[in-house]
Amino acid sequence: MNKLINTCILSVLLTQFSCAQNNSSTSPTPEGNLAVVEAFPALSFTRPVDFQHAGDNTKRLFVVEQRGVISVFENDANASEKTEFLSLESQVDDSGNEEGLLGLAFHPEFVSNGYFYVNYTASNPNRTIISRFSVSASNPNQADPASELVLLEFEQPYSNHNGGQISFGPDGFLYIAVGDGGSGGDPKENGQNKNTLLGTILRIDVNKSNGSKSYSIPSDNPFVNNSNGFREEIYAYGLRNPWRFSFDTANGQLWVGDVGQNKFEEIDIIKNGGNYGWNRMEGFHCFKPSDCDKTGLEMPIWEYDRSNGDISVTGGFVYRGSNFKELEGLYVYADFVSGRIWSLDASSPASPVNKELFDMDFAISSFGVDQDQELYICGFDDKIYKFKKIN
Repeated sequence: MNKLINTCILSVLLTQFSCAQNNSSTSPTPEGNLAVVEAFPALSFTRPVDFQHAGDNTKRLFVVEQRGVISVFENDANASEKTEFLSLESQVDDSGNEEGLLGLAFHPEFVSNGYFYVNYTASNPNRTIISRFSVSASNPNQADPASELVLLEFEQPYSNHNGGQISFGPDGFLYIAVGDGGSGGDPKENGQNKNTLLGTILRIDVNKSNGSKSYSIPSDNPFVNNSNGFREEIYAYGLRNPWRFSFDTANGQLWVGDVGQNKFEEIDIIKNGGNYGWNRMEGFHCFKPSDCDKTGLEMPIWEYDRSNGDISVTGGFVYRGSNFKELEGLYVYADFVSGRIWSLDASSPASPVNKELFDMDFAISSFGVDQDQELYICGFDDKIYKFKKIN
């Protein structure tokens, strides 16, 4: 998500991020064989920003609302009821457009330990909090609100660019997306500063504590045991506002959508220790002509400009479900403001192929998958969507 400045985008801020006058639940692709439809027509959610499953074979789904509520419900198109799994409204500061409860991740061993993790912003002082909670011992659809264990806190100097995604990687470690701290142009130069957690992807081991910390540093993190004061939690850096990331379940690649400043949105494949260039670079382009040394920088796999009303990238998933063979292996992502959805074929990294799938009339905040790896879309019209074949 990004700060939005023109008339249409300002109305987005004031009216649930939608410039649409008439919202249709079905929008065919140009080829006419796929559509986007409401996944759960009887359910609605206030500003949904994350969609998760617990990996426990119960077919339950969890939706995160930015205000600080997590709901649980059955993965059934006819579902008519949802249950409040956890409310953090009294703790979450969602006063800023990009603040709130922003991420949810279930421990890989959730079935046996009942642990899950959240990423939210709080006030006094303004900060990001990464916490662990436990599910209730008596009710699997209810978390224990008294079980919070804060793992990590760090200051947020401005209200925007908070990142927010958290997810366990195939290595079992917890990955955390962190924006550059906000404002515009990275005024505090956090993107290239390895002494701060801001502007990074972090990776921590939540299964081991280390002294006063309720986590430890994986032994192959790039700055482990460094003598320069670099934060050892950093896995990659040089990011502006990584808004949604995911792992390709076929090969473990970490894909990130990083929101641009004024001109370019980018898709990155994250490598251990990689420097993704912000604020020297915006996409493939120099952001600061006076400081544009590209030596050692990782370039995006893809970028798009803002000439067609696309303003803020929403990272997605490499599709690995079984319902849509035409999407197999393609990275599906969107633009938050315009509502356009694309597929990116990066099988030939030197010449990736990007294709528009849909042009929706609602803002797209996030993607998610169920336990079968089928793809879902969070809309800021308060609905959850999915793909459907129409012939």
